[in-house]
Amino acid sequence: MHWTDQIRNVKIILVISAIVIAVASLVVSHYLVKDLSMEERAKMGVWAEAMRSLNLADENTDLNLVLKVIDENHTIPVVVTDKQGNVQTFRNIKLEGKTYEDSLKVATERAQEMLASGRYIRIFLEDKQDYIDVCYDESVMIKRLNIYPIVQLGVVMIFVVVAIFALLTSKRAEQNKVWVGLSKETAHQLGTPISSLMAWTEILKENYPDDELIPEMDKDVKRLQLIADRFSKIGSMPQPVPSSLIEVMNHVIDYMDHRTSQNVKMEKVFPPQDIIVKINASLFEWVIENLCKNAVDAMEGTGRITLFMQDEGDKVAIEVSDTGKGIRKKDVGNVFKPGFTTKKRGWGLGLSLAKRIVEEYHKGHIYVKSSEVGKGTTFRIELPK
Repeated sequence: MHWTDQIRNVKIILVISAIVIAVASLVVSHYLVKDLSMEERAKMGVWAEAMRSLNLADENTDLNLVLKVIDENHTIPVVVTDKQGNVQTFRNIKLEGKTYEDSLKVATERAQEMLASGRYIRIFLEDKQDYIDVCYDESVMIKRLNIYPIVQLGVVMIFVVVAIFALLTSKRAEQNKVWVGLSKETAHQLGTPISSLMAWTEILKENYPDDELIPEMDKDVKRLQLIADRFSKIGSMPQPVPSSLIEVMNHVIDYMDHRTSQNVKMEKVFPPQDIIVKINASLFEWVIENLCKNAVDAMEGTGRITLFMQDEGDKVAIEVSDTGKGIRKKDVGNVFKPGFTTKKRGWGLGLSLAKRIVEEYHKGHIYVKSSEVGKGTTFRIELPK
C-alpha cells in the first residue's frame, strides 16, 4: 500500500472516530435529558396532587405541606387551567413589564401549547365530573441541556478546524524551509564540480580542437550549470522578466527531442503570433521539462506528447498532454503533494516543485485538467498576463 493511501486511511479512521464520539455524546445527552424529564414529570405529579388537595381543602385541612410543595417549584413553568380552559394560576412564566390582562393572555397561550404537546396532568376533583389541568413545560435546565451538546460539538469542531489549519500552516512553513535549504545546498554542492568540469573542458578544447565529442561534453556541462542555477533560484524569489513563451516552449521541445526515444513524438499547437509574459524563463522551462519527462515515463517510451498554448485574454493557457497510462481518480488530488509518486524509483518532488514555481513565483495555477487510466493525462497551466 502506498504511503499516501495509508495517510488517507488514517484520515478516514479519524473522521469516523470523530463521528462516533459525536453520536455517542448526543446519545448520552439524550438519555440524560430523558431521565431528567421523567423526574420533572414525577415532581409535577406531586405538585398536581398538591393543587388537588388545595382545591378540596376545607377550614380544618392543614395546608402547610401543600403550600410548601407548591412554593418550592422555582424552575418548571406551570399553568393551571379549569375544565373550560380558563387560567386559574401560573408560575415561572416570564411576564416582564406586562399588565394583568396581557399576563393572563400569555399564560393562556402557553397553556394551550402545553396541552397540544401533551405536557399536562389532569386532576379530577371530588365530584369526578370537574377537573383541572396542570400544564407544565421543560425547565430552563433541561432546555439548556438540550442545546449544550450541539454547542459543545460546535466548539470542538471549531477547535479541531483551527488546530488542523495551524498544523497545516506550520507544516507548510517547515516544508518551505526544507525546500529552501535543500535547494541552496544542492546548488552549492554542484558548484565546485561544475567549475572543475568547465576548466577541464577548456583544457580539452585547447589540446584537441578538432574532437567532435568535446562540444557535446561542453553542452552537458552547461546543462549542469543551468540546473544548479535553477536550484539556487528555488531558494529565493526570482524576478520575472518579459519573455517569449513560444521560444521557451521550443527550447524545451528541442531539449526533449535529443534525449527521448524516436518512438515518442512531440507535437506543438501554438498560436501564429508570439505571446509575451513575465516569467523566469529558466524556472518555467524546468516546469515544462518536468511535465514532459513525466509524460515520457507514463508512456514507457512510446506515444505522443502534445504541447498546446493559447492566449485567453487576461491569461495564457498551456497544456501538456500525453497518451500514457493515466492517473487513478483517487490519486489526482495527491500528484502535487511532496513525496507522492507512482514510479518505483521516484522521489515525488518534481510536480511539487513545478506547483511551487507556477503558483508562488509566477502567481499562476497548475492542475490536472483530465486523466483517464489507459488513455493519458493533460496538465494545464494558467499564467496571468
